[in-house]
Amino acid sequence: MLISEFLGFLGGAFTSLGYIPQLLRILKLKSAHEISLPFTLFFLAGGLCWLTYGILSDLPPVILWNAVGVALLCVLFYGKLKYGR
Repeated sequence: MLISEFLGFLGGAFTSLGYIPQLLRILKLKSAHEISLPFTLFFLAGGLCWLTYGILSDLPPVILWNAVGVALLCVLFYGKLKYGR
């Protein structure tokens, strides 16, 4: 594995898994009023664009971590809709 590909996997892991503490907090407290809906939607749209780019460019780190990120952002979006009021 090239160092650049390793860094892609490592960087993607850090940025994608960074959503987990916030998600756990939302689910534990059953509150998401402090989360911005536009933030969530923009990041979800960006993640989908990056995922599409990764697929079209055949870039495994981009595909993997943006798929994970999009899944986590979908849970965040659900939490915002359910607990954000």
